[in-house]
Amino acid sequence: MGTITVHPEGWKPAKGYANGMVAEGKLLFVGGQIGWTADQVFEADDFIGQMRQALLNIRDVVEAAGGSVADITRLTWYVTDKSEYLAHQAEVGAAYRDVMGYHFPAMTMVVVAALVEDEAKVEIEATAVLP
Repeated sequence: MGTITVHPEGWKPAKGYANGMVAEGKLLFVGGQIGWTADQVFEADDFIGQMRQALLNIRDVVEAAGGSVADITRLTWYVTDKSEYLAHQAEVGAAYRDVMGYHFPAMTMVVVAALVEDEAKVEIEATAVLP
């Protein structure tokens, strides 16, 4: 079956996310991933670099479970600086598409005061439905 994007009739187009996803299979819950490498080292100190690495980490976990980016049905983003995110929308989109392609699952973004790792600017958790 794969995943199917749900978009209610008459709603304006969702830009960069889906309003809903329908899927059938095994659920994979990916814990919050931050912008450090597999060695738990921050190679980037900017939002875009950390966001890209967090998405790469999610992709790695999903692929290790036997899935692909297309199986991701939900992303929840926690960001420490809303203005930094908004000021770099073009770069956010480019980095996202570089890792995730043109797959846009249901997404939520929450602005938080801080993350557990002091250097972290973003943490992203995911849900995937594996075939």
